[in-house]
Amino acid sequence: MTQDRILPGVLLMLAFCVLAPLLDVASKLATATIPVGQVTLARFVVQGALMLPIALALRSEWRMSGRMAGLVALRALFLVLSTYCFIAAIAVMPIADALAIVFVEPFILLILGRFLFGDEVGPRRIAASCVGFAGALLVIQPAFATFGLVTLYPLGTAFLFAFYMLVTRAMSAQMHPVAMQLHTSLAGIALCLPVIWLADGSGITELDPVMPQGLAWLWLFGVGFWAGVSHMCMTYALKFAPSATLAPLHYSEIVVAVALGYLVFSDFPNAMTWAGIGVITASGLYVIWREQITARRRRATESLTDASF
Repeated sequence: MTQDRILPGVLLMLAFCVLAPLLDVASKLATATIPVGQVTLARFVVQGALMLPIALALRSEWRMSGRMAGLVALRALFLVLSTYCFIAAIAVMPIADALAIVFVEPFILLILGRFLFGDEVGPRRIAASCVGFAGALLVIQPAFATFGLVTLYPLGTAFLFAFYMLVTRAMSAQMHPVAMQLHTSLAGIALCLPVIWLADGSGITELDPVMPQGLAWLWLFGVGFWAGVSHMCMTYALKFAPSATLAPLHYSEIVVAVALGYLVFSDFPNAMTWAGIGVITASGLYVIWREQITARRRRATESLTDASF
């Protein structure tokens, strides 16, 4: 990848880090009057509506093998559940606190990659992952005392999103990003709609749908709009620049989340939460650095092997 292609990738990744917290703000505003399940459904409805004309313009392939259809359904399931957990969390706790806990996802992904794909993971990266989890506990402990079990929802988001990323990895070589986003949105709608329909009139606070009023319509649209735009920015960023270059930039998302949380909701992390954020960020950057070193060594070894022939 040439330098002139890497720069657009960096800019798109930074755009993701700015836009993704807007999805969280819209979700938190929506949950003031709309059940969490209905907000989750809105994300997939609006995102699917946005992706459809793009997919048609690109003449995306609609036919899929049985295996790919199954992977799409599995990807949608993990994304629906991770979205629900995160929205349920930020409905009652600050966005930055919840996002800090979710940032243990790269460590989970590292460990899962080791056991499921046989990825090379050295003891230093495993140790950094353990430190990262300790940082998450610094955020969880005071939040748990204030908000109770809902504090564990972001941890559920982290695990579910790690599985979502693994399924995405298995699909990425065989499906265009736009088609993948569209099919996942449609599958997400298919998964959410029956649940919301069955919950209608049930009195279950998190699922029983209501008719949105006033600005609630705007917040629901924002949930799907910012989800679609931000994730397309990330998808295309990865087409321009290597993930090793972009991964450290992802941590700037939490800075934007803190700023928006303070401006919109007057939320600001306490000292222990800041300490946890610092530990998680430092551990994550160390893991990324070690992966870059490992990748360079692997390429050097492959080059020597090729040269010997």
